Amino acid sequence: MGYARYKITRGGETIQAGYDVETVCEENGCTEQIDRGLAYLCGQDPGGDEHGCGGYFCGSHLYGAPEGEHGGRCARCLPETADDLRTTPPG
Repeated sequence: MGYARYKITRGGETIQAGYDVETVCEENGCTEQIDRGLAYLCGQDPGGDEHGCGGYFCGSHLYGAPEGEHGGRCARCLPETADDLRTTPPG
């Protein structure tokens, strides 16, 4: 499977995902152009998981994951105690 373009199910809806799928940051009011690649993903798995919602967010709205986890998190998916992560880029 390639990661340029593929389908996922998120919230009961099937959408196109991948680094070749252009979109806009999913943070309310943000118009930053991004793609639906893994670099912009909230959580570890496209479609959402126990680590994140599966949304796609720009660098201003995607934060580092808690220690020991991978990927990024949107503000809604960060633990309440993770204020220090809100300035950490995903990694």
